[in-house]
This record gives sequence, C-alpha cells and structure tokens, in this order.
Amino acid sequence: MQDKPAYRDVWQAHVITLFPDLFPGVLGASLTGKALQDGTWQMHTHDLRRFGIGKHRNVDDTPAGGGAGMVLRADVVGPAVEAATAKARGRWPILYMSPRGRRFDQAMAADLATCQGVTMLCGRFEGVDERVIEHFGMTEVSLGDFVMTGGELAAQAMIDATVRLLPGVLGNADSTVEESHSSGLLEHPQYTRPPEWEGREIPPVLMSGNHKEIAKWRQAEAERITQARRPDLWARRTGDS
Repeated sequence: MQDKPAYRDVWQAHVITLFPDLFPGVLGASLTGKALQDGTWQMHTHDLRRFGIGKHRNVDDTPAGGGAGMVLRADVVGPAVEAATAKARGRWPILYMSPRGRRFDQAMAADLATCQGVTMLCGRFEGVDERVIEHFGMTEVSLGDFVMTGGELAAQAMIDATVRLLPGVLGNADSTVEESHSSGLLEHPQYTRPPEWEGREIPPVLMSGNHKEIAKWRQAEAERITQARRPDLWARRTGDS
C-alpha cells in the first residue's frame, strides 16, 4: 500500500466559515471526493464563531455610518485568518468570496492549482470590515454578477474547479485540454452510442476515423458555439474587445 503524501506536499484548501458543517459538501463526492480520501489534496475548515467576541461569540456588528444589515468584525476575522494561514508556505493566496470581486475563471483555477494551497474567507451578511481585507492583502473573487446568502457555495465551486486540475485527480489528463474555457473557446459538442437516437445521427465526420478532419470539425464547432453563445469570449479571442 502506497503511503499518503506528507502534509507539506499536498495541495491545501483552508476555508473560514460560519458553517463548517457544509464542508466538504459536494467536494466529498465523485473524483474530488476520491482524491480527498486518497490524500491528493486536503481540506481544513475554520469555524469563524470560535473567534467570536464575548459570552455569545458575536462575530458581527452594525455598519459604521449606518445602513442595513451587519458586518463581520475585523477583530474576529483577523485572528481566524491568522489561524488558517499558520501553516501556509510558498505561494498561498487568501481569497475573499465577494460579489464585488474579480470574476473567477478557468485561468484562475489553473493558477491556484500551481499554488501550495489557498485560504478562502466565506462572507456573510453585508460583508467584512474593509480593514481586514486590506491588512491581509486578500483578493476578492466572485462567481458572477449575482449575490448569494454566503460564500460557501462559491468556495466549493472554486475548489472543485481547481482540484480537478491537480495531477492525478482526473483519470485522463487530456480531459482538461479540450474542455470549455481551456483554450478561450467553449467546448465542441460531444456524442456517444447509440449511433442514432430519436432520428438524430452522430455527425458522420466523427465516425470517419479521419482524425485530421475530426479535429478540424471540433475546432469549427467550438468557434461557432463560442461566437453564438459567448460573444464576449469571441471578441477577446479575435481582438475585437
């Protein structure tokens, strides 16, 4: 039986959250779950409530200057971040899940996969005191132009996108080469058995055995779909943005 890699050799995900029981969540299933069990990567949650203030472990307070909602306190989040990064080494970014952050994409997932690990702060309420973001040099990251009740789902999605790029997680490393966003294009259509279904046939070129023509067809389809569905990606690729 092969020994599991030592802690220092394994990609780490440290998540700061008010709801640690939500993890690993979907990350504990399928390929990411198997990789987690095999020790290919590790997950650690840090309960923000444990760093709360006073008898009731308060973690938030009203916004300075007035306004609706509550804000996570810097003197609560700060110690939590310090605990979560205590064993950080090498390139180890600190991300804050925030709807005002830069949009997460495949390139960022690929970059995170080359790091030694990542620490993620899951926001709640109206957000976190700006001073703690500045103090730790956090990078604010968003899944898209919408708002969720907390950062836990976003953190799981980002970890999933990153972990699948780690060596040994996917059974076939080539799977990441032609998929959507890896080359700036959306992925071409996929087909499998049966050859005909509900009167629809697999495109003949895919059954031809001519790999050069198959590659040409897939490239053309990827370009067609990207141009139609994601004109922003197409403009970026063609330099029209």
